[in-house]
Amino acid sequence: MAFIDELNINIKAGTGGNGVVRFAHTKETEFGGPSGGDGGRGGDVYVRAVRDVHLLSRYKFKKEIVAENGGHGSKKTLHGAGGEDLVVELPIGSVITNKKSGEKYNLNKEDEQVLLLKGGKGGRGNESFKSSTNQTPVEYTLGEKGESADFYIEVELIADIGLIGEPNAGKTSFLNEISNAKGAVGAYPFTTLEPNLGEAFGYIVADIPGLIEGASGGKGLGHKFLRHIRRTKLLAHLVSLENIDPVVTYQTIREELGKFDVGMLTKPEIVILTKTDLIDDPKKIKDIVTKITKLNPKVVTMTNLDDGDVKKVFDYLIKEIKAEE
Repeated sequence: MAFIDELNINIKAGTGGNGVVRFAHTKETEFGGPSGGDGGRGGDVYVRAVRDVHLLSRYKFKKEIVAENGGHGSKKTLHGAGGEDLVVELPIGSVITNKKSGEKYNLNKEDEQVLLLKGGKGGRGNESFKSSTNQTPVEYTLGEKGESADFYIEVELIADIGLIGEPNAGKTSFLNEISNAKGAVGAYPFTTLEPNLGEAFGYIVADIPGLIEGASGGKGLGHKFLRHIRRTKLLAHLVSLENIDPVVTYQTIREELGKFDVGMLTKPEIVILTKTDLIDDPKKIKDIVTKITKLNPKVVTMTNLDDGDVKKVFDYLIKEIKAEE
């Protein structure tokens, strides 16, 4: 299933039912008084946060979402039924923007529910217009239209650990090893074209597609996925030692994060040096670690993606998350 993280859609609350004109006709009161009932209100629209990052795909081919209309009034002063409220389920981390008013709604917690649009009021039947001076009213009103608007919905992933770094830094391989995720791995840039999510011992890990120099300005995969980094508790920055200068590589990605959102530079971050087996001289590795440590004191190394190596690094990440809580 393709990961859908943004959507444009029209959403409408229900229209209120119409009031009606009716008069009571019984054996006892052949020409009885007014008995037209009121219309029911239209259904409201709510959005609710659900722990399912793939929910937007449910609405991919829908042009609009509409709540139920209210029922019309009837004879014998019977009021129309109220339209059923509509609850639109969206992934945790969704940001819903009313494209006309600019108003934004954020869903940050599971089961969080927000009223998005109000349904229209039901119309009045002629029974409600009866008065001492108007015993046989023929007035009635139509139901009001419910609120409606075009919305832009985007999902900013909320994860415990966000894996970042240039393409082919080893992020997807790392995620596949610690979880049941099955992200594509290949020896070419941009293997990951959409975020991969995995769960490991109750912790959510997101593999954010590879960043490159100029990403904040739209180059490569651009900032389409940079927003997913905002809500991670901890950044795990993977830097491959197959780069000509890993220190410059690390600095380049940091600069792109800062250009997109300076606040991300203060987010807790661990640097993971991968593919250290490509360098034969231990002194060179130590020199790289020393240089990056001056920029970020929290550095760990990972030679191979075997169980022991990955577990050591993952345990360190979890320890740092708990220290931040």
